[in-house]
Amino acid sequence: MNAPLHIHRFTIEPVDSRRFASLCGQFNEHLQLIEQRLGIEVRNRGNEFELIGEQALTRSAEAVLRQLYRETRDNGELTPDTVHLFLQESGLESLSEALHDSSNHKPVVLRTRKMTIQPRGPNQQAYVRSILDHDINFGIGPAGTGKTYLAVACAVDALEREQVRRILLVRPAVEAGEKLGFLPGDLAQKIDPYLRPLYDALYEMLGFEQVAKLIEKQVIEVAPLAYMRGRTLNNSFIILDESQNTTLEQMKMFLTRIGFGSTAVITGDTTQVDLPRGTRSGLIHVTEVLKGVKGIGFTEFKSKDVVRHPLVQRIVEAYDRFDQTQEQARMERQERHSKPDSSNDG
Repeated sequence: MNAPLHIHRFTIEPVDSRRFASLCGQFNEHLQLIEQRLGIEVRNRGNEFELIGEQALTRSAEAVLRQLYRETRDNGELTPDTVHLFLQESGLESLSEALHDSSNHKPVVLRTRKMTIQPRGPNQQAYVRSILDHDINFGIGPAGTGKTYLAVACAVDALEREQVRRILLVRPAVEAGEKLGFLPGDLAQKIDPYLRPLYDALYEMLGFEQVAKLIEKQVIEVAPLAYMRGRTLNNSFIILDESQNTTLEQMKMFLTRIGFGSTAVITGDTTQVDLPRGTRSGLIHVTEVLKGVKGIGFTEFKSKDVVRHPLVQRIVEAYDRFDQTQEQARMERQERHSKPDSSNDG
C-alpha cells in the first residue's frame, strides 16, 4: 500500500527577494531538482512553502531548504551543483529510495507532446521507475524489449517537464559487419543512419517539425561516442544506445562525462557484440564492475519481455537454447581434456 501523501507548510525568514530568487534558481530549477531527487512536490509563494509527499521526506526537505537559504546569505548565489551536493550529503536521496522501495507503486505513465506511453509488464515498469529514481541506468537484453524506446520516452518527458535542458543520443561507431569508412560523409553523417531507431521514436513522440527545431537549436544532439571525450554533460538526459559495442575504455570515458543534474541510460544486448575478435565489450565488463554500486540501476530483460511479433520472442529463445547447448558441449570437452589419462597407470 502506498504511504499517504502529507502536506507540510512552513515559512522561511527573513524575507529577502534576492536570496529567495537564488534559493529557487532560474525558472525554479533548484526546486525542480529537489522535486526530482526526492519524489516530492514543492510549491511556494515568496517565503511561504508547501511540500507534498511522504512525511519523513517533506520534513527533511524543509531542513535542506532552510540550510540552502542560509547559504545564500553566507556564500551568495546558489548553483545546481551546490543543491545537488547538499542533497547528496544530507542522505535524503537514500531515504527517498528506501521509502519508494517499501511501497507498491502505481503504474508509471510517461506523457509527451503527441502521445501517452505506459510501459508494458512489470519489467518495463521497473525499468522506467529505475530511470526516474537513479542518475545512471543500464537496460540490458534482447532486441524488441523496449529498452531504447522507453529511454527516449523518459528523455522527452524530462525535457518537456524542464527537468533537463537537452537530450543527447549517443552510439559507438561500430555496427554488425559494416565498414563505416566506405560510407559517404564525415563521422556524424556516417553514423546517422544507425541512429534511425532513436529518430523514429522522437518523431513519434514530438512530431517531425518539433524534432527538427530542437536539433537545430541543439536542444537535441545526436553524436558518435567518440565526440563525448573531454566534455562534461550537465542538466542533460543522455542515452548511450548499442553500448555492447563500446570498449572498456570508451565505457569508462562515457560514464565519467556525466555532470550535475544529468540522467544517463545505457542500453545494449550482450549477445550482439560486433567488436573485433579479442576485444572485450565495455557493457559486459561494466556490469561486473558496477553491480551493487549505490545510485546505479540495472534492468535485465529476457525473451519473455519482447513486445514485437511473437516470432521474435521465439527466435530469441531459440538462440538462447542453442548458445546454452554450445556452452555445455564446450565445458564437457574441456572437462574430458583436463582429466588425466589413466591408461598409463601401472
